[in-house]
This record gives sequence, structure tokens and C-alpha cells, in this order.
Amino acid sequence: MTDQPTVTLNDGAQMPQLGLGVWQTPPEGAAEVVKTAIAAGYRAVDTAAAYRNERGVGEGLRAAGADDVFVTTKLWNDNQGYDAALQAFDKSLERLGLPAIDLYLIHWPSPHRNLYVESWKALVRLKTEGRAKSIGVSNFQPEHLERIIGETGVTPAVNQVELHPRFQQRTLREVHQRLGIATESWSPLGQGQLLADPVVTAIAAKHGKTAAQVIIRWHLDNGLIVIPKSVTPSRIRGNVEVFDFRLDAEDLAKLAGLDDAGGRIGPDPMTAAF
Repeated sequence: MTDQPTVTLNDGAQMPQLGLGVWQTPPEGAAEVVKTAIAAGYRAVDTAAAYRNERGVGEGLRAAGADDVFVTTKLWNDNQGYDAALQAFDKSLERLGLPAIDLYLIHWPSPHRNLYVESWKALVRLKTEGRAKSIGVSNFQPEHLERIIGETGVTPAVNQVELHPRFQQRTLREVHQRLGIATESWSPLGQGQLLADPVVTAIAAKHGKTAAQVIIRWHLDNGLIVIPKSVTPSRIRGNVEVFDFRLDAEDLAKLAGLDDAGGRIGPDPMTAAF
């Protein structure tokens, strides 16, 4: 398999541009899924405390004998706050069985709690201590980003947000570019809703690829970090077989035309009350 590209984060770390997402992966199956993905060539795994499968992810890493996998996990909303965030990190580290986390994210801004700044200060401490090698956020909007940067002087390395061809987040991506934040896409396949789109399927037929491979390639060609999720071995393998082709300008223009201001599938970070 072709060497996979990496993204250089604003702290100098190299993050694989393609990884495995394990949202909704059952805890009892996570180890085997991770092991399968590593055998297929993945070198990044994205989990979270809220997924309740960190322990399985750690087991899969050890079973695969992989010591070069970039691991991301996340702080859940009910553990926000300075002290609570530090304690939650320790528990995630224990469940994963790792000496350090490559990337630790605040999962949601949860603005109604008004604790994300204190949580961010805790993550800054974890990075200073070296236990979280890189730190970032997820689902943060421009006002949340500006506030944590303004109050701490520390810019997140990554903001992981819902992003797919029907919800391309162009304005937020421009903010990220200005601030030097890498953009990472969750639900990159639009939770499967894009796989039968005639624009996507036509491009897939043109390249002799699957619809999922075309969409993953779209993320890569746009400089995005992408974490498709699957528990099916054949799809896990197929999702990483995207380094032997590129989309051309016509393909990219057609996919750009799928953007829809109302294309959000998941919760709105400004109003999500969980």
C-alpha cells in the first residue's frame, strides 16, 4: 500500500490524514476491529470516553503489536471543568493502557455548562506535562475557538467537526486556516446517506472505485483529516484503499456542488444540551 500522507499540526506533530473511527463500535468488538484496521494499514484510531470502547481499542492495539498508531480520545461533557477533566483523562489513559495520548480533544463545547475554557486549561496542562502530546477540540464554533485562544494563548491543534460533501463547513474551515487549526471530519460519509447519490456514484464508476472511496478521497484532496467508521472487515480494508487515485478538477467541482446549508445530520454545537 502507498505510504499514507500525514498532516503537520501547529505543534509540529505529524498526524495520519486517514484513521479509523470507532463511534458506535460495540465495546466487545472494538479490539478485533482495531486489530483488523491495523493489519489493513491504518495508523490512526479515533475513540472517546463517551464511546465506551477505549478499553477494547487498547486491547486491539496490543493484540496487533502496533506501537506506531496515532490514538485520539476525547473528554465527555459531564467531565468538563479543570479538575474533572484531569481526572477523566487519567481514566481514559488507564482504559487505553497507554503511557500518553497522541491527541486529546474536548468532545463538545457544551456552552450551556460554560466550562469549556476551564477544560481547555486542563488540556494545556496535560500537554505541558507530556501526557497528551497534542490537544484540540471537537464541534467548536468560531466564538468558542476565539475564546479559548484569547483566554489561554494556546491554539487547538485540531477541531474535529461534522463534515461531508453535503455539509462542507467552508466558513469554519476558513477560520481554521486563519488560526492554523487542522480540520478533521466526523461522519465523513454522511452516515451513509451519500453513498447512493448519483453525482458520487458517477464519479466512482469513472475511477473504478466505490462511492465510499470517492468520498474519502474528497476529504483527502481537500486537506482534511478523515476517520471513516466501519466494523465490517471488507469495508475497513476498502476505506484505506484510496491512495492509488486522485479526483480531478471536474470531480471536485461536482462534489462541491453537493454542499447544502441544511445538510447537517448531527446536533448543532450551539444548541446541543447534553
